[in-house]
Amino acid sequence: MNKGILTAAAAYVMWGFFPIYFKTLESVSPIEILCHRMVWSLVFLSGILVFTRQWDWLLPALKNRRTVLIYLVAASLLALNWFTYIWAVNSGFIVESSLGYFINPLISILLGVFILREKLRPAQWFPVGIAALGVAYLTWIYGRLPWIALALAFTFGFYGLVKKISPLPSLKGLSLETGLLFLPALGYLLYREASGTAGFLHLSPWISILLALAGVITAVPLLLFANGARSIPLYLLGILQYIAPTLQLLIGVFIYHESFSSQQFLGFGMIWLALGIYTLESFLFSRRVALNR
Repeated sequence: MNKGILTAAAAYVMWGFFPIYFKTLESVSPIEILCHRMVWSLVFLSGILVFTRQWDWLLPALKNRRTVLIYLVAASLLALNWFTYIWAVNSGFIVESSLGYFINPLISILLGVFILREKLRPAQWFPVGIAALGVAYLTWIYGRLPWIALALAFTFGFYGLVKKISPLPSLKGLSLETGLLFLPALGYLLYREASGTAGFLHLSPWISILLALAGVITAVPLLLFANGARSIPLYLLGILQYIAPTLQLLIGVFIYHESFSSQQFLGFGMIWLALGIYTLESFLFSRRVALNR
């Protein structure tokens, strides 16, 4: 099997099991978990950069205002996405958060159309319409907008949009993102420590170990994904990306016993149908182009 498929699939499987990791940390406040992710991610990524001797890019990047601004925006979107997800998982909304990552590809499509002026083929508008109906139906049965799902989808969608124009490769870009938020994150953790409300080193040793591993758990799937994405077709990457929210949904329903009614199944089903149609159309179009060449 293609190594790129294995590495990309491994990244999505790891993301799929994130609810279990964050549920284990529910005794720690979501913002403290977020700050640990930022701090330990930079520590881990810095170790990789030191080991591979990749430091020559940093000073020129920091001197370039446009580069710093791009990655500051990206870091802010990533932090908002991470915080929303951590809060949602620990508040019993794993099912709704999984919906966000099912919707995300379609949000990315719309951002490409309306911001980057990309054009959809006529057959692609059909699944986008079905997905919109699915979200509208879920809004109706919830009695409110599925704001957690939409917040996750839009923050990650805009994050992907910003990364599309970012100049650095994935390892360096993620290092700069976590570096820009390192001091505020560390400052907050020191404040929690000084005020006696910190979880790290004050709860069970297992909790402290999991918080310290936040950098590895955050960075490894991102690096696996970046490695795999370079070597497999985009349509195949599109199919693999449904592994993570599917696992999250199953974990929410079967491990943490969150409700998943027949009405929710219908709403989710409309979005799954839309994603399936869009993926199939992209696959057939790619094959057609390849055969014509």
